Amino acid sequence: MTFDRRTSRTLVTLLLAASALLWVGAAQADSLRKIVHPDGRIEYTNVGRPGKGDKVLGGRRGQKIYKYRAPSGVLSFTDQKPKNQAYEIVKIQCYACNPVSSVNWRNTPLNVTAYAQLVRKAAAEHRVDPALVRALIHAESAFNPAAVSHMGAQGLMQLMPATAASLGVENSFDAQQNIEGGVKHLADLLSAFKGNARLAVAAYNAGAGAVRKYGGVPPYAETQVYVERVAILRQRYQEKVSLAP
Repeated sequence: MTFDRRTSRTLVTLLLAASALLWVGAAQADSLRKIVHPDGRIEYTNVGRPGKGDKVLGGRRGQKIYKYRAPSGVLSFTDQKPKNQAYEIVKIQCYACNPVSSVNWRNTPLNVTAYAQLVRKAAAEHRVDPALVRALIHAESAFNPAAVSHMGAQGLMQLMPATAASLGVENSFDAQQNIEGGVKHLADLLSAFKGNARLAVAAYNAGAGAVRKYGGVPPYAETQVYVERVAILRQRYQEKVSLAP
């Protein structure tokens, strides 16, 4: 996936000439901030300008997500900036999408325990190989439920907001909702491509339309390395996933 920052700046400049409010709205989607509350809660956001004490994590093209712990102790995420509270912003890219990544995907540590029950349940419900699901989560977010891509994909399985809505996912930062929605999406792609995991994974990354257009894995460097890395991770997880609790 690509994003032309110069085009964005041009559009923002034009909008600025018409309305300062529109400029503010565009600026709000520029980075992630982390807020640490007085009671120890942590929150991420992609709304509002950085305030005094804000810690910005990630590049200029990031989204802002606020992560916080509710008074009940429940860890929560929101795109609405909390008022009168410290916070932290985090930006995370697709873990396996960098064509020049130095990670050795054949021996990088696996994670066979995180969200094990949720993965097994969703995989069984949608008849998808749980090792493939774990490989996708590993590739997309490295099992980080707060992951947000520069394009706005969110959560463990990096669901775009429109995709999440179509899958009935109300909160992409909720691990259960994200995994259930992501696995359903993956199952739909596997069905669309007649069980061909390679094409389904390519479609998960680049879109089903791109796969159909090129009659296979699209000639995008990111997608090509992503497909190969997911295949490697899947094979490795197939050997280890049965060990998960």
